[in-house]
Amino acid sequence: MVMADRPEVQTASAPVTALAVVGLAETMLNGLARVPFRKPWQGPSGLLDNLGRSVTRQVIRSFMGYSVSLPIKEFRSMEKILDEICRAVMPPFVGLHDGVEIVDDTIGGVPGIWCRAKASSDAYVDESADKEAIGATILYLHGGGYIGTSPIMYSAFAAALVRHTGAEVFIADYRMAPEFPFPAGVLDAADVYQGLLDRGASAEHLVVAGDSGGGGLATSLVSYLHTRSMPAPAAVALFSPEVDLDLSRPSVMENAELDIIPWNVPVMPYLQGVQPNDKRVSAVYAEPDPDWFPPTFVCWGADEMFRDGIREFAKRLEGSGVRVYAMEEYGMFHVFPILMPWAEASKRMFRALGELSGRHVTPDPAAEQTH
Repeated sequence: MVMADRPEVQTASAPVTALAVVGLAETMLNGLARVPFRKPWQGPSGLLDNLGRSVTRQVIRSFMGYSVSLPIKEFRSMEKILDEICRAVMPPFVGLHDGVEIVDDTIGGVPGIWCRAKASSDAYVDESADKEAIGATILYLHGGGYIGTSPIMYSAFAAALVRHTGAEVFIADYRMAPEFPFPAGVLDAADVYQGLLDRGASAEHLVVAGDSGGGGLATSLVSYLHTRSMPAPAAVALFSPEVDLDLSRPSVMENAELDIIPWNVPVMPYLQGVQPNDKRVSAVYAEPDPDWFPPTFVCWGADEMFRDGIREFAKRLEGSGVRVYAMEEYGMFHVFPILMPWAEASKRMFRALGELSGRHVTPDPAAEQTH
């Protein structure tokens, strides 16, 4: 389900939606035309990485800038079209490229998709006994600034996680703002987490992961689980997490020209009256404790607007005694592993994540007994 398919969400008419899509195409072409004037060959890596970074930065910045300028009805209609394109393209792509299959499911009343290796065991969806053991079950909360995108749009990145960690990944289709502001997304994530436990997954086998707004949502979920005396997951994995919605740190303006996201980052649709420095939505202001906050892997780019907030968050975790594995990649922007999986920086991140995946997560006992 994409947000436009929810009965509470309004969408634009077909002609208006078509005009919005045409406008998006024109904006992205205009963005591409700017690339040669920004010295795309310069950068911290090889020529191809530098060119790829310049093109990706300009295309995504144009896409995001245009999208957030639309009325919400047009935004949702255009998002649905992109979701339908991804639903046609991504399953065969990840199947051929990563050997990953995509399965629709609903857990705890929340829809989403499973991404798992075609030869993997799945103790919680089907009862196949002729598959390999899985290393972990990842509850993935997709990014999109709390307002946009859908699970299928993240299936390529989820497939990469499957390939590098040996895990299975469930991407939750949680409710988003402005139609469903905080705490709707947190409550949905908690329902999925409880649903996984109800299906027989142990907390020691679960990993909560997310990027951008989904990364911030992941930290909110961990705090929520603590307040409800629910068991914490075995680990947390965060990719450029949006953990400081106050947006008052120097990197927000210093890196505005280098990052992919608009300089006027929209946070009010999600907050709608909640203060941006509230620790429930901005984990950088929380007081984590190693007794309940799991070991955390976090990576981010040195050129992203959220850099300083993520740095402070990682320091706060470490200072509190939480085990932290932090990676800051020079010359990279927001969510670079998702947008540029071929880049050397992304490959380093995947290698590090693969090495760490077996240290804190208990393998699926059902799969072990099968084999």
